[in-house]
Amino acid sequence: MHDLRADCGSCFGLCCVALPFAASSDFAVDKAAGKPCGNLRDDFRCGIHTRLRDKGFTGCTVYDCFGAGQKVSQVTFGGRDWRTGGREHARRMFDVFPVVRQLHELLWYLAEALTLPAARPVHADVRRVRDETERLTGRTAGELAELDVAAHRQRVNELLLRTSELMRAGAGRKKNRRNADLIGARLKGADLSRADLRGAYLIAADLTGADVRGADLIGADLRDTDLTDADLTGAFFLTQPQLDAARGSAGTRLPTSVTRPGHWAA
Repeated sequence: MHDLRADCGSCFGLCCVALPFAASSDFAVDKAAGKPCGNLRDDFRCGIHTRLRDKGFTGCTVYDCFGAGQKVSQVTFGGRDWRTGGREHARRMFDVFPVVRQLHELLWYLAEALTLPAARPVHADVRRVRDETERLTGRTAGELAELDVAAHRQRVNELLLRTSELMRAGAGRKKNRRNADLIGARLKGADLSRADLRGAYLIAADLTGADVRGADLIGADLRDTDLTDADLTGAFFLTQPQLDAARGSAGTRLPTSVTRPGHWAA
């Protein structure tokens, strides 16, 4: 999944320009879509990259374009940046970037599904949809701007749901926490193994020492979730941005698809 990892050196700082953000605990200031962040340098690098958290830009530290930035910069627009291409060129880049970002995120999930042995019965379908999704990312800027991403996402999601069912077979109804409001929940030491946590709101929840092995975490909101000493071994559809938004420790056990965030407690 190398092509699905951000390569900021090959991007024109698209996430720092195309996307809007509002002053909050995640961002120190307001910024409109299409307006360059004040911290963006002339070389398209962040001027406070090593101090983002200290400067109030935590939201930047947990964002991942899944490689869409370099794809749009170097492939879709052939290496022509938004500063030198003119206003219309810039607008088209900013419109296309979120589309390709969504497609690359879907590719990430599909690639992971192909690594899950229990999901082997749907691997052929996953490969077919993965290849189709990859072809979509190679379309022209005009075609991408007109793409019905929501419809394609629905097709992919049906396969990911089937994958989840195969992975969590026998988990039982009590393990269904899909879209559950668990904000601030006290789940210390809870048995969430093979749970369906798709889209669950776990903001600031206490999962200290919880058993989250083999759980489906696609879309779960883990902002400020305490994963200290929790066991997430075999948890699937967990992305690095989700994990980066959470808190953890050296004792937190993780699936091989992600890496331990540098800001976690030792």
